[in-house]
Amino acid sequence: MKLTRLFLVALSVSLFVSCSNDDNSNDDVSNDPKGAYDNGIFILNEGNFTDGGSVSFVSDDLNTFTKDVYNTVNGSDFVGKYLQNIFFDGDKAYIIAGGSNVINVVNRYTFKLVAKIETGLITPRYGVVKDGKAYVTNANTYWSKTNPAGNTDDFIAVINLATNKVESTIALNTTANHIEIYNNKLYVTEPYNNDKLLIVNTATNKLETPVTIGAGADTMEIKDGILYTIRSSYGERSEIVKVKLSDNSISKITFPESLDGVKNLDIYNNKIYYTLETAVYAIDYTATSASTTPIFQYSSTSQYGKMYGFAVKNDRIFVADGGDFASSSKAYIYNLSGSLLKELTVGLGPNGFYFND
Repeated sequence: MKLTRLFLVALSVSLFVSCSNDDNSNDDVSNDPKGAYDNGIFILNEGNFTDGGSVSFVSDDLNTFTKDVYNTVNGSDFVGKYLQNIFFDGDKAYIIAGGSNVINVVNRYTFKLVAKIETGLITPRYGVVKDGKAYVTNANTYWSKTNPAGNTDDFIAVINLATNKVESTIALNTTANHIEIYNNKLYVTEPYNNDKLLIVNTATNKLETPVTIGAGADTMEIKDGILYTIRSSYGERSEIVKVKLSDNSISKITFPESLDGVKNLDIYNNKIYYTLETAVYAIDYTATSASTTPIFQYSSTSQYGKMYGFAVKNDRIFVADGGDFASSSKAYIYNLSGSLLKELTVGLGPNGFYFND
C-alpha cells in the first residue's frame, strides 16, 4: 500500500518500448503487436486488507479496456495483496505485491505468468533494473513502540533476473521507498522517517555519503543529470529539490503556502507536473518559481485517495482516485490542456500507471 495510508493505519491502531521484430521485406522490423497487451497502459490496483490487488489495461487508442488483466489471463492464480509497483526488463513485467512478499513475473505482452519470486522479500516496495539484476526496496518491519528498529531496518534486495532469486541484500540503516538508477548508482527516498537521499554504488553494493534534502521527499525523476523530487513535511514549506548528480549540489523551488502538501512529481516534454489534492499544475523544468494556477481539477469525495496515482506521458495526463478503497475505483485520462478523454472503472486503490509501448 502507499505509505500515506500505511502511516494513517499505523496511527489508527496505537497504526511502473516495446519493439517488435518480424520478417519485413524492407528492414526486418514490424510494428505488429507482440500480444494482446502491447501498445497500452497498465493501471496497478493495490487492493485492500481482504481483497487482492489487480492490474487493469487500456489500449493506447483508449478503445480497448480490461479491468483485471492478471485474472483474465492466469485464471484463479492469486496475484497478491497490496500491489505496489511494476517494473520492466526485456519482455518481462515484474509486479510487486508488498502485502504478500512476492513479485509476479509475467510476459509484458501476454501477461501470462512466468515465475514468482517468493523468498528473500519483506514488504517489497519499488524496483529498478540494471545489467540483469533488479534492485527492490523492502520496508521490512514497521516502527512501533515495541519495534523501534523498524525505522532503521529497510533494505534493498538484489535479484538475479536469470534465476529469479534474491542473491544478496543491501542494508540501508534507515527507511526507504522510491528508487531510481542513474550512472550505476541507486537513489532512494522515503517520505516519513528519513531526510536523506540515499546513494548506493551498484559496483560495490555499498552505501555512499547521502545527501540531506529534507524530510518528506518521495516521488522523484531524473532528467539531464538532475534528480528532481518533491518534499512535503508537516510544519515546513513544500519544495521541489533538485540534486545535480555530478556533484550532489542542491537547488530548490519553494512553494507558496497555498500549495503546501504538493506531491506526485512527473517530468514530460520539459515541464514539471505536480499535484495538490485534486488539481494538476505544471511549470517549465528550468523554472525557479512555482505556478499556482492549475491546468485542471477533478471531483473526488475520497478521504485519502485523491490523486492516488498520477503520470504524464504521450501527451496525456493520467489520474487515479482511490475512492473508498472498498469498491471499484476510477482512473481518468486527460489531454495536456486538461480536457477529459476517458473515464475508466478500475480495481481497488489504483496507485500507478505503467506504459507498455
